[in-house]
Amino acid sequence: MRIALLVLEDGSRFYGQSIGVHGESVGEIVFSTSITGYQEIITDPSYARQIVVFTYPHIGNVGINKFDNESARIQVAGLVIRNLTIISSNFRSVLSLSDYLIQHNIVGISNIDTRQLTRLIRKKGIQRACITTFDRLDMQLAVRKTCEYSIDCQSNLAYEVSTSHKYIWNQGTNYSSMQCKHDTSVIFSRKFFYNVVVYDFGIKYNIMRILVDYGCLLTVVPANTQAQEVIDMDPDGIFLSNGPGNPNEYIEIVSVIKIFLLKTNIPIFGICLGHQLLALALGAKIIKMKFGHHGSNHPVKDLEINKVLITTQNHNFVVDMMTLPNIFQVTHISLFDGTLQGIKCLNKPVFGFQGHPEASPGPHDSVFIFNYFIELIKNYLSYNSARE
Repeated sequence: MRIALLVLEDGSRFYGQSIGVHGESVGEIVFSTSITGYQEIITDPSYARQIVVFTYPHIGNVGINKFDNESARIQVAGLVIRNLTIISSNFRSVLSLSDYLIQHNIVGISNIDTRQLTRLIRKKGIQRACITTFDRLDMQLAVRKTCEYSIDCQSNLAYEVSTSHKYIWNQGTNYSSMQCKHDTSVIFSRKFFYNVVVYDFGIKYNIMRILVDYGCLLTVVPANTQAQEVIDMDPDGIFLSNGPGNPNEYIEIVSVIKIFLLKTNIPIFGICLGHQLLALALGAKIIKMKFGHHGSNHPVKDLEINKVLITTQNHNFVVDMMTLPNIFQVTHISLFDGTLQGIKCLNKPVFGFQGHPEASPGPHDSVFIFNYFIELIKNYLSYNSARE
């Protein structure tokens, strides 16, 4: 057993047991309250360069399978857990979590008091942190490296995790149990009725699968794709994906979205980072949260249908509701802290949702939001057809 050390920028330290590879990792530290879905979480590009703490005490109990990745690799900078289960038991499991971390060169630490650590982050806010497993655990050196880590390193993360080339995605879900949670008015098939351009800022696989389930053939484009290139594709809809980093830094992407809003009436749907970028393009402001929302048990109120949805969340930034222009309508709010969770534009077929309605991991309460995107696309196509 190799001893590991976790150090925060305020000098707090936690000694535990090394999991994954031996070495060192530095990044922002956040906590996730999800009980299930650790595989989806650590492969979610929205967590790029972040050290994730799981508040649920037992992690690794169902191993790793071939189906639940949300990207091609592990995205987190490091992993912090209370207890790594000895036995992985699931009929789909092909690998243990420990071996998976080693396979992807990820440093982690277990056997620490994650409750104490979570309370510390809640009290002091998101901090920089360092995990080290070197034979000589030099706390002062770890603190120095932690404080030297620049948050500016995260300013271009959406470009880093984005695809480098345009490609077509036509794979839907294969889980009938998931499909039955969708709106029953939608026919699930592999027939494609709508051509949708997807901006990849760090998109999760399951978002694309569900869009395909709703009849969308996806053309996925890099984060730096210019507006005219997309307009020339003549899409039926534009999707702005989730992703990592500070949305205020993505000035060029916001400029591209502004062009769509000014020059076209193409329906636009933004999730998470995409939702925030959309709000910026329409004149709202973004603020950083103290410790963010990360987990699969966040209650959100849908103001239009007066219903509470339990949602998956993963964000450190939020749209400042007080800066929303009059062309916006607030559609969803968090019941944890009252922060903005959903918006729609009153004069354009444009809307955004802060949570992750594709529910990977998490409950399927909000997956019907995809259906609203389809309805906007149908109306857009009908209008264009009538004009012709």
